[in-house]
Amino acid sequence: MERKELVELLQEHNQEHLLWYYDRLTSEKQANLAAQLEKLDWRLLRLSESGNVSRKRGEIKPLTGLNREQIEANREAFEKAGLQAIQQNKAGAVLLAGGQGTRLGCSGPKGNYNIGVTREVYIYELLFGNILEVVHKTATWIPLYIMTSDKTHEETTKFLKEHQYFGYNETYIKFFAQEMNPSVDYEGKLLMEAPDRLSLSPSGNGGWFSSMVKAGLLNDLEARGIEWLNIFAVDNVLQKIADPLFLGATICSGKASGAKVVRKAEPGERIGVLCMEDSKPSIVEYYEMTEAMLQERTPSGELSYSLGVTLNYLFRLDRLKEILSKDLPIHVAEKKIPYLNQKGEYVQPDKPNGYKFEELALDLIPLFEECLPFEVNREEEFAPVKNASDVDSPETARELLKRNHIEL
Repeated sequence: MERKELVELLQEHNQEHLLWYYDRLTSEKQANLAAQLEKLDWRLLRLSESGNVSRKRGEIKPLTGLNREQIEANREAFEKAGLQAIQQNKAGAVLLAGGQGTRLGCSGPKGNYNIGVTREVYIYELLFGNILEVVHKTATWIPLYIMTSDKTHEETTKFLKEHQYFGYNETYIKFFAQEMNPSVDYEGKLLMEAPDRLSLSPSGNGGWFSSMVKAGLLNDLEARGIEWLNIFAVDNVLQKIADPLFLGATICSGKASGAKVVRKAEPGERIGVLCMEDSKPSIVEYYEMTEAMLQERTPSGELSYSLGVTLNYLFRLDRLKEILSKDLPIHVAEKKIPYLNQKGEYVQPDKPNGYKFEELALDLIPLFEECLPFEVNREEEFAPVKNASDVDSPETARELLKRNHIEL
């Protein structure tokens, strides 16, 4: 793209500030900036004008699922079906690890975080240990696909290689990078992180499957005969991965997706809730619920909207392929975004200064039109590490790990 064309493009979108450094760049760096702008989805910038633009909510009603008592009563049948599927190589796992640990106070990949007390114990180490339990139980290696981002890929791959993948068979591990989206300030101006580079951030966990396909991994999935993918977040150190019980229950239900849920600890807990929306399963975020919904209870006294999601889902591959062409809602999130100012200074803000654009995995659930809520014991399977202190912090996770006899 020539300079004249670039100027016209930026004027059209009111982004002329991106030329602050242009004339001082080498031709190679000028071409790099132009290439980023050419493939930019300019529609994203308009979304920042109206804040979070998640789709308009429909009619929301409570949803019931498999509670722990029902799961225990059918344990033998569920586990048998799940073990069989794994041993027939029908299950794969997808680790969503594109984000950084900024809320934990570290700049690197969250999985590299050391949660140990008397020794080094990394988040990745705990997660790999969890999936290795299933490998040992089934005598079957489970293909593990790890989603990184431009921000985390190099550090993640280097870290895991240095630690010999914590005992996991490297031939069953494949990496892929998620898409990146631009960031804007409160005026809708694109932010830059270098004179020739836009400030780009991971596009959220919702585009994980399309990113796998773009990376050429659909052929790998089909060649292996995989029918089910268990996707899970990097920050829950107690979660069971490729859990035969969960997999078997979902298979036996005949549904094409499943979600591990925990009972909400209290009405105001900051957790998304699995429910029904316009006769389809859906997930409503805690900030989208009315006070009446938060407080509503069943005749037995339990919260009506109590199924808190843990970002551990099962999806059937054939249905994932069917919905691949459908667009997910874009969520606009306020964030602290480092940027290059007009003086060429790199600024690290101490409070939110703009917006990032994200797709979320929870928005896949309505597209499947069916989902099995699978209740787990939060004391045994839910120890998120999200914040530096207080709720869902290393401190709270350590306490839960100790209760589960994991040495730290």
